[in-house]
Amino acid sequence: MLTINPKEVSIPVLNSYLQGAVAPRPIAFASTIDKEGNVNLSPFSFFNVFGTNPPTLIFSPSRRVRDGSSKHTLDNVLEHDEVVICMVDYAMVEQMSLASCEYEKGVNEFQKAGFTEGVSVMVKPPRVAESKAVFECKVKQVIQMSEEGGAPNLVICEVVLAHFSEDILGEDGKIDQTKTDWVARLGGDWYCRASGNALFEVAKPSIHKGIGVDAIPDFIKNDKSFTGNDLGRLGNIEKLPTQDEIDLFIKMQTHEDYNELAKILLKEGKIKEAWMALIYSNGYKSGSAD
Repeated sequence: MLTINPKEVSIPVLNSYLQGAVAPRPIAFASTIDKEGNVNLSPFSFFNVFGTNPPTLIFSPSRRVRDGSSKHTLDNVLEHDEVVICMVDYAMVEQMSLASCEYEKGVNEFQKAGFTEGVSVMVKPPRVAESKAVFECKVKQVIQMSEEGGAPNLVICEVVLAHFSEDILGEDGKIDQTKTDWVARLGGDWYCRASGNALFEVAKPSIHKGIGVDAIPDFIKNDKSFTGNDLGRLGNIEKLPTQDEIDLFIKMQTHEDYNELAKILLKEGKIKEAWMALIYSNGYKSGSAD
């Protein structure tokens, strides 16, 4: 394994490893204005949501690695404490990239990149009308770590109003992830697209505790055909099925290889059924890990 001491490599080298490993990262497409009202639009992938009460987003317009100079976005939020953070989907990723060019101060990247300035309601900076999710924010605090190249500048924002396109909402009025097409930043020139086969679900543990991987019998843990993800799914069951449940399950099956059936059921998210197939196949006594 490659081991790196941050104090023993250059900032550009360290930056490449950090961005390549801590990924994918969502993109804050930040719209700001300076004290004269000039508009700036720029993307930042050092970004995420950090809480709900109050709703808090944080992004970092880090100082340029090559010379330590500050970005216009940082200068603007220090002059005017408002920002509109717009989310980026695949339909706008090339225009977003164009907006990241280092244009001179006072140049409006909305115009350069061909985006539409939407009128915000509670803050002055405009929103990207093409974005499917927009957050109007007040800047609560800016934490500047240093003035050296690559130094973080944490812009802590409170969401005061949010806008979501009906295109990404389900019938319940909530965001339907299968209708979104978000993009996220990787290292170098790489991005990823959160859509299609890239999307998958992992059920959250309930308020009840799973039995844990340590309670899974050795015949399963020692079978190298079961992955760590398989063991995690099996360990997330609250209790093992009863013998009556197993007997009823087996009566309805036609498979001959119940270990293989268990793997199929795991992929389908049918954890209890997978346990029933494994217990039956290996003669394990139900209840011993209960």
